[in-house]
Amino acid sequence: MTENTVQTTTGEQNVPETRAEEQTLRPPVDIFEMSDGLVVVADLPGAPKDQVDINVHEGVLTIHGKVKQETVGTPLRNEFELRDFYRQFRLTDEVDTENIRAEMKYGVLTVTLPKAEKAKPKRIEVKTSS
Repeated sequence: MTENTVQTTTGEQNVPETRAEEQTLRPPVDIFEMSDGLVVVADLPGAPKDQVDINVHEGVLTIHGKVKQETVGTPLRNEFELRDFYRQFRLTDEVDTENIRAEMKYGVLTVTLPKAEKAKPKRIEVKTSS
């Protein structure tokens, strides 16, 4: 089996080429820690809300966005290509997977991962005895 390679933009390493229909982009993300959980913000330009699939299976959060590219006419030259987005994150037991929320606005996906009750800090009351 021969392996085709493509040169990366930095020219530092060769990356195995895959079939074009299966190529996806890793969306850039920012992850913030809040007092009650985590917030993941992902940039998914061109992926409409109804084409974004978010799921958790066996402790892995998967974000998959399918892009719709609409043309205004018959292309004479086509240099711009949108690709689908795909990204996964392994979650710890500290995430309450039953209450994950997601919101999409202007191509930016915000996923809120609340802490499980067992992971939240608990305040212990100190009692006095006589």
